[in-house]
Amino acid sequence: METKLNSRRSFIKKTAAGSAFIATAGVLPQFSAKSYARIIGANDRMHISMMGVNSRGKALAQNFASQPNAEVNHICDVDSRAVVKCLEAVKQRQNNEAISYGDFRKSLESKDVDVMVIAAPDHWHAPASLLAMEAGKHVYVEKPCSHNPNEGEILVQAAKRYGKVIQMGNQRRSWPNVVEGIQALQDGAIGRVYFGKGWYTNNRQSIGVGKKVAVPDWLDWDLWQGPAPRMDYKDNIVHYNWHWLWHWGTGEALNNGTHMIDLLRWGMQVDYPVRVSSNGGRYRYEDDWETPDTQIINLDFSEGMSMSWEGRSCNGKNIEGSAVGVMFYGENGSLLIPGGNSYSIFDLEGKLIKEVKNTQTIDPRNKTNPAELLDALHIQNMFNAIQNGGSLNADIDSGHKSTLLVQLGNIAQRTGRSLNIDPSNGHILKDREAQRLWGRSYEKGWEMKL
Repeated sequence: METKLNSRRSFIKKTAAGSAFIATAGVLPQFSAKSYARIIGANDRMHISMMGVNSRGKALAQNFASQPNAEVNHICDVDSRAVVKCLEAVKQRQNNEAISYGDFRKSLESKDVDVMVIAAPDHWHAPASLLAMEAGKHVYVEKPCSHNPNEGEILVQAAKRYGKVIQMGNQRRSWPNVVEGIQALQDGAIGRVYFGKGWYTNNRQSIGVGKKVAVPDWLDWDLWQGPAPRMDYKDNIVHYNWHWLWHWGTGEALNNGTHMIDLLRWGMQVDYPVRVSSNGGRYRYEDDWETPDTQIINLDFSEGMSMSWEGRSCNGKNIEGSAVGVMFYGENGSLLIPGGNSYSIFDLEGKLIKEVKNTQTIDPRNKTNPAELLDALHIQNMFNAIQNGGSLNADIDSGHKSTLLVQLGNIAQRTGRSLNIDPSNGHILKDREAQRLWGRSYEKGWEMKL
């Protein structure tokens, strides 16, 4: 563990000069994160509550606990097994032991929490974020920031009303070589950009046909569902397969497409499209999986450019040598950002003219923790915004816009037709059926509203 922590400090020191992390970790490089926690006063550290710690949440908890200017105080999950595992994992990264809660709302009542980190299922992201801000907490929410467009708009309004920092987990916005590549693109490295392509590939297996069974004694099924209207428990939903059911999840498009659409939107400097279409379906297996396993979303913008995202959940053939990535096409060449912290520039004949290589091992198909060292930069960016008033790399305004683009793709997919969009705000024009998917119904008493 000591070697891993030292490598983290070395990497951060080299790639994020000026951050709060360097201010501490660059002083005594032989110390562990626990040693730094003793040096830094408790009042100088950010106190963290983790909501949802079974998979990605556990990895995030370990990352936050490893930051020398943070301490994970609370571990919250409706799965008692996940709580035990995360408590032990966090204990290995910091001095103080965290307190556990089955209901995250108990944690929000505490004055010992500065930031709520939300890594629960998608249907919880926006409602939990709103509850956290109402309780006076800052928020780090994993992508997507919302289950549907209406929730995203509410979060944007709530951040302004409550004056809280809310960072979305578009971590690549804090990766140094990705930032450099986007800047090169915007500085004209390939001339005027007119098309961008993003993709994600994997070899996911069938989720089968679920059976109605008794709820396990380790799970609070009612709270797991939270704001979503109640459904019977089946044995193939918890934990990961909810992604592929519209009632709780948002499909591969928002599970992984959000990251790539965000890079495209950032690089091409666009907000809302004028037209969105989607083609695809659930093709590979016959099972309970509802969202597409094969999907191509196309978006046209009034600025005279287009972008597309290709998702293949059940065929892992790489594109441009990478399981995940984006390619920008311009009048003078193309620029590739694959799954890691790197980029390449090509001329119009496809000849490589510049390559900035990755310095860290990244597995984009690792659903738990693909890039811990790099993600620490995103965490520190948020801490700097809270403590020093710095700007966020992935604030809720940009996070909502990128999430919305992929949500519009899913709405086009579900209605089976192209959508015309108001480029001033991203709203769907003259399509009542599609507009009904702008929001969702809620379990009584859980309605999300300001």
